[in-house]
Amino acid sequence: MKKISIIIPAYREEKNIFLVYSAIRKILSSIWDNYDYEMIFVNDGSSDNTWIEILKITNENKKVKAINLSRNFWHQQALSAWYMQASGDLIISMDADMQDPPILILNMVKEWEKWNEIVYARRIERKDRFLKKYTAILYYKILSKVSDTKIPRDVWDFRLIDKKVLEVFKLLKEKDRYIRWMFAWMWYKISFVEYKRPEREFWESGYSWNKMIKLAMDGILNFSTFPLKMWAIIWFFIIILSSLFFLYITYDFFINEADYPLYKWINVVLLWFMWLQFIFMWILWEYIWRIYNETRERPLYIISEKINFDKKIWKKS
Repeated sequence: MKKISIIIPAYREEKNIFLVYSAIRKILSSIWDNYDYEMIFVNDGSSDNTWIEILKITNENKKVKAINLSRNFWHQQALSAWYMQASGDLIISMDADMQDPPILILNMVKEWEKWNEIVYARRIERKDRFLKKYTAILYYKILSKVSDTKIPRDVWDFRLIDKKVLEVFKLLKEKDRYIRWMFAWMWYKISFVEYKRPEREFWESGYSWNKMIKLAMDGILNFSTFPLKMWAIIWFFIIILSSLFFLYITYDFFINEADYPLYKWINVVLLWFMWLQFIFMWILWEYIWRIYNETRERPLYIISEKINFDKKIWKKS
């Protein structure tokens, strides 16, 4: 009998924990004859009663496992914690906010049975706020153009992966993680199930603007050298522009006898170059910081408590 691991992050989701658990249990009941299962909830340093709600479920059902991180380590690091503990033949990751419809689990399993190694849940409609929705669309369009690794469009962290994909994932050691790109980089056989993403029923999203900006920077800087190449591109453009401008004022000065107060133009150009220099210094220091962060070799997360894991899995962690 094959085993399904369903890993569910939770950050301030006390009102959604039992809802998502009940929905998944109901879905899995239709395939119990063919698949065993485990659910792994990870509390990512929630400040509410999320951990208490998870503990209630683990006491009721021993197939539900729980990990409590010592603090909030951010979504991508917490997601790595779930993956490292999964023991199934196929692993499904989904959020606890009920915006990832559990009914799609059945469709994802069917796609896996067709020998697909990664199955993405692809959003064909999302009911987010205007600014969040269209900044995300713009960001992914830009990223698809500049990234060295192409990621499927309109996918999030609701996906199914095969066990062999998980084994390769465990070999990737980078600290600043963008897991969607890490799976895309592996280039396994993929498939999609499509859905309309519903609105969030309880609480606000745990992804603040600061976290979304950091995730965006991870996607660009971890999987693209385009920010470094921009310097050469803009330098070349400036050389062409300045050469044309020099030829123009030379012609105007000698042929038309025009008088130019050049100090005004020089001041403007110098200020513009100072602004441009600061931008690229910032990008360069971002890369340097990431190199430093990799050399520190700090753990991605710290586990303070684990529930319903056997001793064998405990030693591996």
